[in-house]
Order: sequence, then C-alpha cells, then structure tokens
Amino acid sequence: MIQAKQELRQALTQALAALAGDAAPPAAFETPKQAAHGDLAITAAMGLAKALKKPPREVAQALVAALQTQPAVQRWVQALEIAGPGFINLRLSAAAKQAVVTEVLAGAECYGRQAANGQRVMVEFVSANPTGPLHVGHGRQAALGDSLCRLFETQGFNVTREFYYNDAGVQIATLANSTQLRLKGLKPGDAGWPEAAYNGDYIADIAADFLAKSTVHADDRAFTASGDVQDLDSIRQFAVAYLRHEQDLDLRAFDVRFDNYFLESSLYTDGRVEDTVKRLIASGKTFEDGGALWLRTTDYGDDKDRVMRKSDGSYTYFLPDVAYHINKWERGFTKVINVQGTDHHGTIARVRGGLQAAGVGIPAGYPDYVLHKMVTVMKGGEEVKISKRAGSYVTLRDLIDWTSRDAVRFFLISRKADTEFVFDIDLALKANDENPVFYVQYAHARICSVLANYTGERDFAGADLTLLTAPTEGALMLKLAEFPEMLTRAAAELAPHDVAFYLRDVAAAFHSYYAAERFLVDDAPLARARMALLAATAQVLRNALAVLGVSAPESMAREVGVEEATA
Repeated sequence: MIQAKQELRQALTQALAALAGDAAPPAAFETPKQAAHGDLAITAAMGLAKALKKPPREVAQALVAALQTQPAVQRWVQALEIAGPGFINLRLSAAAKQAVVTEVLAGAECYGRQAANGQRVMVEFVSANPTGPLHVGHGRQAALGDSLCRLFETQGFNVTREFYYNDAGVQIATLANSTQLRLKGLKPGDAGWPEAAYNGDYIADIAADFLAKSTVHADDRAFTASGDVQDLDSIRQFAVAYLRHEQDLDLRAFDVRFDNYFLESSLYTDGRVEDTVKRLIASGKTFEDGGALWLRTTDYGDDKDRVMRKSDGSYTYFLPDVAYHINKWERGFTKVINVQGTDHHGTIARVRGGLQAAGVGIPAGYPDYVLHKMVTVMKGGEEVKISKRAGSYVTLRDLIDWTSRDAVRFFLISRKADTEFVFDIDLALKANDENPVFYVQYAHARICSVLANYTGERDFAGADLTLLTAPTEGALMLKLAEFPEMLTRAAAELAPHDVAFYLRDVAAAFHSYYAAERFLVDDAPLARARMALLAATAQVLRNALAVLGVSAPESMAREVGVEEATA
C-alpha cells in the first residue's frame, strides 16, 4: 500500500497542477473519521475554489475528472465520490489494501523506518540535579525523551541523548550539609535540623556508606568516601556520585540510556560563561541597572528584559543556559530538542533571545522544546503524595515496583505532554480491556497464540492475499498502512503520544477482526492468507511498541486458546 499511496500522491500532484497551475496546493490525503466515507479523502477543492473563482463542488468535479485519467487512480482506486461542500472520498481497491501485508512482512522490524538521512539531532531530557531519587515527573520526561529519540531514529536521524545537571550551586550545598548533619547524628524533626534540608531516608543511606568509606560508580563518575565527618568537600562529591548512581539504576530499570552527561560546572571551568557574557556585551544588547547586567530579551519577543549577572557578581541560571546551547550548536547539533517541565516555560523566550543576541549564527526558534505537566499518582482511589524513600514525593522506582516498566512507560506517554496526567496504579494492574497497555499487549499475545496453533504452510510470502475481503480485514489492513506516515508525522510534531494512540487503534481493529472471523479454518488457502495478515499485524504492534520502549509479550495471563481462535 506504500507504493499505492506514493503513486496516488503523484497522480494527485499532476491533477492539481493541470487544474490550478502554480496555484496548486501540495498533494495530500486525509483519513476520514468515519469508515463509511471512504478510505482516503481530498480536501483541496475547498481551498482552490477562491483562487479559481468557482464553487467548491465544481472544482471537485473537475479534480475528479482529472484524477480519473491517471493510471495510478485506475489501478488502485475503486471509486471516487464527491461529498458535502467539495470533499472527494476515495475507496481503494482490495489489491491496494492487501499489498500492505506483503510490505510489512518484507520489511519486518524495518517496516516504517526511513533510510539514514545524515542529520544529527540531540534530545536533552531528565537532566535531574543529583539531590535525590528521580520522581514521577522525571519519569514522564524519561518516557517522552526516550520515545522521541526512538521516533527520530525511525526517521533516519543520528540521535544523541544528553543528560545535563548542576553539580554545584545551592542545591548541591544543601545536599552536602544534609548528609553531614546525618553523619553528626541529627535527623529530621530534631532541634537544629534546617527547614531547607533534605529529609528522605536516602540521606541516611548516603551517610552510612560515607562512614564506611565506600566507593560508588555512576555512569559519568566514581568517588571513594574519606569517612571524615568534617570533610564537607568529600561529603559533597560522594553524595553527588551516590545519587548519580541511584539515578542510573532508576534509568536502567526504565530501559533508558544516555550518550553523554554534561556538567553545568564545566561551562564555568572552560570559560564558556565568561565568553558568552563578552559576546552579549559586544552585541550591544546589554545594559546595566542597579549594579546588575541585563540583556534586552524584549527585542526577541520576551515579555521583559532579563538579568544576566546580579549585583553581587553571580550569574542567573539564564546565562549558563545560553552558554550551554551555544556549546550544543558548536558541537554540530543544528537540531536540538529539550524535554522539560512546564515550569520552564518562561525560559524559552529568554534563552532563544540570548542565542540570537550572541550572534553565532544560530537560527531563530532554536532549540525546540517539549514541555510536560506533572503527574498525579492515584492508588485505591486516593492520591499518593509521599514516598518514605524520597521523603516528599513518589519516585519513578516506586511506580515501576508497584506496576511494571511497560505499564509506566506506556501510561506516561499515553497523553499529550502538555496535559495533566493521572497515573492510576489500580488501572495499571488490571488484566482487562480497561488497561490500555494490557489491551495492546494482549492483542499481540493473542496473535502469537493463534500462529502457534497454525499447522499449515508458514511461507506467508506465497499466501493468496486476494482472499482477504472481509470488512474487518480491510479496516485492519488500512490501519497497518498508516504506520510509516504516522511515525513521520509524530516525529515532525514532537508527538510520541501519537504512537500510543495508534497502537490502541491497531489493537481495536484486530480485536474487531478476531471477534468477526475464524482463523484456523479448513480452507487452507484462506487460513494461510489470514495467518499472513495476523503475522503482519503482530509485526506492526512490535515495531510500534518498540518506539515506546514497551515489550511485546507472546503470552499473557489470559492467553487465547485454540477453541477461542476457531470459534
């Protein structure tokens, strides 16, 4: 069907050019919301009506006439119909739909993937400061960021995953002081315990290992504790390494990896912050007021100008952010995506403005952002707010321990990033159709069970696909054919949730097919053709689940049996 769509798009391009010349819009098909309206739709007539000064239906009639002369339309289209004010609905031939089975089986795990395009993209996500365990917000970032990376890999990009964190500053000082207080025997609630200190049990764990002079290994560092309660620098370095190790364990449990860890402190030690200050002053976009150095970010769409260097000589977070993104650009990443919480919304305009003022050739709109809202965790109908381990929030590891990695990854990607999300622990544990990840995985397991019980010819490449004429078969094949374009669109729109939506649609189409038809039938050619369609459906489910980092089990608790498959 990929070939059919490509040929039909070329045919539409030629028909539009013949009708409107230079005024012709790009050729595009849409998917009707209702199956009764056809398989594909063309809406170009409404847009062309004004330019051609003709009624939309008249334009649609002329476009249909032009399309009917095209060989691709004659080959792949069963009917062309004009509806409403000028919609053109296409009903594809059975052969066009059936072709997708061959395409999927031939492509296997590569179906939907594009060839390498030579372009690089960096996705920066999680970027948690090493001051405590990863919370559920970090988990949503991890699910979003990793799925985006996998999406871009399907489109042929060379993807780099980067983790940026502050290894100094006030929060790290608080971490070191909290650990030192634990080493001195104080604990939360005692007189002298600071209100700003970190209260989780993990602080006591760090203190105990520090006294034991343990060595900790993280992905980006290793450190051996001195054991000296008065050695605050050693406490700080050990605590950072300890929590980076803990974060690494969380991320491994979530099947998320990073190619590079970038330290905020390096921007200072390498002189990048000072160099950025010089660039911005040289641009003429800075001014001093109240002893502070400001940047005129309002020249670049910000709602107010921003302080770069405070009156005490210290820098605001805005400045190292600009220096960091100049560094990304200089490393050759012309496309960069930052996954952050919605509390970072205000930084977008000022960072982009700072990059423009720096005058290093960075285009407007760099970098791209995906902002996500936080997650509310519900269990037993009540909100869960506290984790004993963390002290004040639910951790990513809590979610994984309570449910499963697959459930957490699927759930956290199942809504648009900028919408509130309620993670229902009870729902994630249900083994029924209410649970979306179970619904999708069960579709794959069901197919695997049917295929395991099939005793006929397994060379599906030779199956007679012309026998696949049932309405539910046509609907399922159309859905499989959407996969490559869905991936391309989801990557372009930075919308990994589209993959979760698509998976539920494929699962629904399969379950409808399963309820309507028999598979292990006596008619050997028909059984073989249906096995080919099932094998193709399982492949697409696996490919799409892989984009989300979710497994495709071959069996589940409610495993379908031979009697159910032949009923």
